[in-house]
Amino acid sequence: MVTKIRAQLEETLSAIVVQSVDSNLVSIYDPSKEPALVFFRRGIPILYHGEINDDEILDFFNDNLEPAVKELSDDNFEHLTQASSGATTGDWFIFFSSAECTVCQRLYAVWESVGGKLKRKLNIARMNSLESGISTATRLGVLEAPAFIFLRQGKMYKYSAKQYSPEAFVQFAEKGYTQSHPQPVPAIPSAVNEFLGPLQSYFAAENITSLATLSIFALVALLFVGKKVAKIFSSEPAKTKNKSK
Repeated sequence: MVTKIRAQLEETLSAIVVQSVDSNLVSIYDPSKEPALVFFRRGIPILYHGEINDDEILDFFNDNLEPAVKELSDDNFEHLTQASSGATTGDWFIFFSSAECTVCQRLYAVWESVGGKLKRKLNIARMNSLESGISTATRLGVLEAPAFIFLRQGKMYKYSAKQYSPEAFVQFAEKGYTQSHPQPVPAIPSAVNEFLGPLQSYFAAENITSLATLSIFALVALLFVGKKVAKIFSSEPAKTKNKSK
């Protein structure tokens, strides 16, 4: 397949074309079938999906010389997506990943392929659910990676299938989401809730007593310690005075 269009790929993409046979790259970039074509742009891979047709392959890669997937973080999520106000910036399909997730790393080329296919219809994005996007992941109920959430007009639709092919993701974003249960996008948490949220999730996961009970206990303990400290400091002048005599 590559041999037939090698010259065209090298000429139009200014790319070095390499054919790999029986390579472990198949497992790294997780193509759903072989043969597979992966195009690296500044180190970012995109997996071709479509018919094995010279013109279609050239058109797809030429149309995706630049990465299509947007990078989101807690700092820019609400500003870019407008999720709480009804998504005035369009629909968003977000891939929540983490550095520790092997499956996530194998899906980078696949997700770029989804972005290349849908970039004129909606926004395709990626977030790190354990680092720069941890608050947003908690807010949207993302408990593990990989996770995929489609945002549309103030509602969110979770992709729960285990089919991680470009075709499956594209089908879900175009019409498959209508078959899943929509949930309202949670409001932006206050500073207090944002701080207590992860703690509450941890306590619930560990079957620890309610956060309210623990908070009351902690407050009582803090007051007790505070009184002790205040008593010690209040007695210092008296001790000093006695020593001077």
